[in-house]
Parts: sequence; structure tokens; C-alpha cells
Amino acid sequence: MQILSFLGFTILVAVISYLATRKTAETSSDGYFLGGRSLTAGVIAGSLLLTNLSTEQIVGLNGSAYTSGLSVMVWETLAAIAMVVAAVYLLPKYLKSGLTTVPGFLEKRFDVTTKTLTSILFLTGYVVVLLPVILYSGSLAISGMFDIPTLLGVTHTQSIWICVWGIGIIGSIYAVFGGLKAVAVSDSINAVGLLIGGILIPFFGLLLIGDGNLFDGLNILVTENPEKFKSMGSKTDPVPFYTIFTGMMLVQLFYWGTNQQIIQRALGAKNLKEGQKGLLLASFIKILGPLIVVLPGLIAYHIFEGSLETADSAYPMLVKKVLPQEWVGFFAAVLFGAILSSFNSVLNSSVTLFGIDVYKQHINKNADEKTIVKYGKTFGVILAIAAMCIAPLIANAGSLFDYLQEINGIYSIPILTIIVVGFTTKRVPAIAAKIGLISGCLLYIISQFFLQPYFINTALAEAKLNGIIEASELALIESQAYPHFLDVMAILFVLNILIMLIIGKLKPREIAYSQEYTKQVNISPWKYVNQVSIIICVIVIGVYIYFA
Repeated sequence: MQILSFLGFTILVAVISYLATRKTAETSSDGYFLGGRSLTAGVIAGSLLLTNLSTEQIVGLNGSAYTSGLSVMVWETLAAIAMVVAAVYLLPKYLKSGLTTVPGFLEKRFDVTTKTLTSILFLTGYVVVLLPVILYSGSLAISGMFDIPTLLGVTHTQSIWICVWGIGIIGSIYAVFGGLKAVAVSDSINAVGLLIGGILIPFFGLLLIGDGNLFDGLNILVTENPEKFKSMGSKTDPVPFYTIFTGMMLVQLFYWGTNQQIIQRALGAKNLKEGQKGLLLASFIKILGPLIVVLPGLIAYHIFEGSLETADSAYPMLVKKVLPQEWVGFFAAVLFGAILSSFNSVLNSSVTLFGIDVYKQHINKNADEKTIVKYGKTFGVILAIAAMCIAPLIANAGSLFDYLQEINGIYSIPILTIIVVGFTTKRVPAIAAKIGLISGCLLYIISQFFLQPYFINTALAEAKLNGIIEASELALIESQAYPHFLDVMAILFVLNILIMLIIGKLKPREIAYSQEYTKQVNISPWKYVNQVSIIICVIVIGVYIYFA
């Protein structure tokens, strides 16, 4: 029954997505990469939410909550403010220039080489980090919910390989052959199901704790686990409170304002008004995110008494424990849709970057739109296969969510830096952007892969020589041995900006940059954008203060 309901819902979404895009054969680059610039606010909001709210979030963040408590909710609450900034400030600038990719702005502001370097950075990050994490976390969830090892008589590792390739092949068909509109339509349908299903998990979990009474369950959860309900993270937590004011907001701004996989939805808007409404609707719903990606982790900690072998298994184990059997198939289908959404989104963005910024620019400058789409699809298939091969190999990477965020810093902060300087200055030259990209990447790699292990290992070795063996004391020593990765991001962000500004002072552009309006998209703003933005920011701050 579970398998039938899973297959039924999955096939239904696929059919609806096909019918919705059948009349707009996406053989042109605009149609394929931007959905013909026809996306409405509702489709944009649904697609944004599901692109973000996938298993690397649901499984990974609930795993972090299982270990560290409520403090990890900052990844959700601050996202809403970052989306407001993207809607009010960044999107009007993107649409004014009629951009199809974020690196496309860098070509106009700096030069072609800067655009190409940025596209390569995006693509490298997607294939080495993001796509494999999405596939692995999704496989972990599906394998756990359906107990694939028992069902097929295979080992846990084999079940992960099976799920990775199953998800990867289906996701590739959606993203590579359907284009952005097919992805966005399926996202919107799945988003509704995921919000409903996601809220049902903590609902049934609290009912189980409270012996049938929801409020008794919540009271027991809070009363018996007070240490888990502190929103201000300590020095040893994954997100110490002070990092909100250092690198956390930078990560959020990069993800929601400059990351191709996310902002491409808004770039496909019919006009600025629809794009702004879509971003703000998504940001408002994002405030409810902790109910889906944090609370279940806390419930799992209480129900399983902190005894699970790995924190990242908390969510799939909780679903299996509390969800009525007749609901499991439906929820698995919705979760499967969320997995596909993130995978599709990243893959479609990769195809877009390669087709427009690499193939058209450097390989075949005279290629027509059909040829660009054709070779973009071919690249997408190769990328998907590479990601499917890498995904099972990250099983021993530790916390999925922490791993994802830290590794992303290699390219996220350098890219954010040159975009910020590009928008806020007029005379900083292209050479400054290239140096900023290269120095940002190299300095972060040296910091996190060489300096950090050295200082931490030295500090821990010295502590053990002094007879310190208590886990909590060692954790504190480790946290003090080297700056948090979010602090490192903030330091390098400021350093890179200073480097670029100094170069701009010593060797400025001959002609000041001026952004031109291409008139491809109507950029009249939504008349309530400022009022709604203020309301969202006030709610976010209020929620955080209340839980603090």
C-alpha cells in the first residue's frame, strides 16, 4: 500500500508537470533556462521553498537540532530577512539588465573572464558538494522510511547506492529534458504536500509524547529537555549566537540573493512585481520553517532518548515511528518530490551556466539557441552521473548540514564579495574581481583545510597531555582553538573587499560602470513591497527574541 501511494502521487506530479509545459516546447534558450519568463508569484514561491526545503535541510538540520537543540533555527529565521533584501534590492537590478544568470551581471560589470571564473566556481561547487549531499541525504531518508535493506535484502551501503541512482536518474529526466518551467511546476505542487506532510510529523510526534494530547506532549518535551530549547547557541554549538552578526547573514545573502539555483526562479518572473511577491511570500512561509526542520529533531531526541547511532538518521527514524502506516507512502512521495526539486534545481542551474556562460561564450560563439540547449542537456547528463558517483562517498563526512555549509564557503563568499563590490562601486576594475575570486577561494581553503586542523589537533593533544578527558571540556577547547567557519567567512569577506577597493584606487576603470535598462522585463515594483518587507523583518526578530 505504501509503495502504491508513493508511486501514484509521484506519477501524478510528473503528468501535471508535463501537461503544464507541453505547449511551451523549451527549445529556445529563454524558454528552457527561464521558463519563457512566465513564472508567477505563486509558482516562484513554491519553487523557492521546495528548492531549499529538501532533504539536506530536513534531514541535515533536524539532525543538527537532535544534537544541539533549538539554536540551529537561525538558518531558517534569518533566511526570511535575506529574501527581503533580495526582493527589495537585488532583484530589481537583475531584471533591469535582463539577466539570465548571475555571472551574466559580472560580465557586464567586469569582463568575460570574471564571468567564466564565477560560472566554473558555481559548477564545481554544485558537482562536488551540493548535488552529492542532496542525493545522499535523500537516499538516507527514502532508505530509512521504506527500510530498503530489508525490503530488497541488501546492505545499508548498497541501499544508499540504489536510492542515489534512482533519484539521480529520475531527477535528471525532469531537469535536463523538462527545463525550468517543468521543474518549477512540479516544485509548486510538491511544496503544498511537503508543508502539509512536514507539519504532520511534529503533530504526530507530540501526540505520541503526550499520549494523545498535543499540548501535553509539547509541555513534556519542553519540561524534560530544557537544555534543547535555548535559541542562543553557546560557543560549542554548531551556530554560536555571535556568528549571527559575523558570517551567518553573509551566507544567507549569498544563498538567497546570488546563488544561481535559487535566484534563477525569480529571474524567470513575468515582471518585477511577480518576482517580488514570490520572494516575499516564500520568506513569510519560511518563518514557519523551524516547525518542519528543527522541532522534529527535538522530538526525535526525546522519543529515542538520544540513543540513535547517527544524528542524521533522526528524521527518517521519527517518520517511521510516528506516522500512521497509511500516510507513509504519501509522505515519502512528497519527500521524494522535495529531493528531486533540489536536485533538479541545481542541475538545471548548472545546465544554464554551462550553456550560456561557457558553451556559447567560449566553445561555439555562433551557436543558435537549439544548439545551446542541446549541449547544455548533454553537460547536465554528465554532471548528474558524476554527482551520483560521488554521493555515496560522503557517508563519513559527519553532520551533513554543517559539512554542506562549511564547504560551500570555498566559493560562496568570494562570489558574494565581487557582486557586492560590483553593485556598490563604479570604478573597481576587472582585475580586482579576478584577484578577489582567487584570493578568497585560496585563503578559505588554507584556513579550513590546513590551519584549522593544525590548531585544533595541537590544542586537543595538549589538553590530553594535561589530563583533560571530559568530552564537554574538550569540545570547549576545540571551539576556542580556531575561529568558527562563519567568522572566517566574515574576515575574508572584509579582507577581499579591502583588496578590491585598494586595487580600484590604484588602478581604476577608465570609464565608470553604469547599469542600463534593457526593457526585457517590466521593472515596476510591487506597491506594497516596503510595507510587507518591514512586517516580515519585525516578525522574524520577534520570533527569535521570544525563543531567546
